[in-house]
This record gives sequence, C-alpha cells and structure tokens, in this order.
Amino acid sequence: MRCPYCRHPDSRVVDSREAEDGQLIRRRRSCPECGRRFTTVEEAVLAVVKRSGVTEPFSRLKIISGVRKACQGRPVDDDALAVLAQRVEETVRARGAAEVPSHEVGLAILGPLRELDEVAYLRFASVYRSFDSLGDFEREIAALRADREERASGREVAAATSG
Repeated sequence: MRCPYCRHPDSRVVDSREAEDGQLIRRRRSCPECGRRFTTVEEAVLAVVKRSGVTEPFSRLKIISGVRKACQGRPVDDDALAVLAQRVEETVRARGAAEVPSHEVGLAILGPLRELDEVAYLRFASVYRSFDSLGDFEREIAALRADREERASGREVAAATSG
C-alpha cells in the first residue's frame, strides 16, 4: 500500500480490525520511509454473474428496486425493503464466493420476500420462475397455504406445551 504522504510504495500494518459485521477491514498502517501513520479500509467485492456472462458488482439498491416493483401497491415500506436487501446480501456473502450467479441472488430474495408479503412474493416468483400458466400460480399458492398451515400448527403446539 502506497503511503498517501510521501508516496513510498510500501507500508507496514500496525493493527487490523473488522468493521460493519466483518464486511470491512480497517487497517492502521505505518510508512517505513516518513514514519507517518494512516488508515485504510478494505472491502471484499462481491460480483454477480448474469446469465449473459457479464459480471457486475452486487448492489443492494438493485435488489430494492427489483423487489419494489413486486411490492407496488402493497403495504411494504422502504425500511422493510432495506432489511430484505441486507438479508439477501448476508445470505449471498455467507456462501463465501467472490462471484455469485444472478440465479442464486434471485433464490436468496424469494425466502425473505415470502415472509414479508405473500402477494409481492407471488408477483416476483411468477417473473423470476417464468410462470406460464394458471397451474404454476395454483401450485405456488398451494405451497404458500401449506406453509402457513404448518407454521400455525407449530404455534398451536408451542402454545399448548408452554401453558
């Protein structure tokens, strides 16, 4: 790392710390030439590989804008969309790969969106999974109902055992 003061091409790391839940690394550095100290911030770049093969940086804003379209007219606020985008990024980064196929990003959106708003989930899933018939919607709605009933019966069992 080049010293920002004297432009010496090397520096020594004095201290390293994680920031923002491990997304960033702050390094305190010292220049062996001029002796001054400075801080650098390193961030692991996460790239998304599109179907066409084009690679672009991961963007929470892009997630939010895509999901916002599915949420149009639904009672979903901007804070909820920001939290969803953060969850998607955490899920994708947890895979540990520097490059992630766009398909995996889409899959990472489906779970949190399903929890957030079922109608928006159906809209997004219908485009993402290329629904071509009423049967596709019917199967997805049946799966949503089964999941809802499973969660409800799980709450009833938990309430019965705690009381």
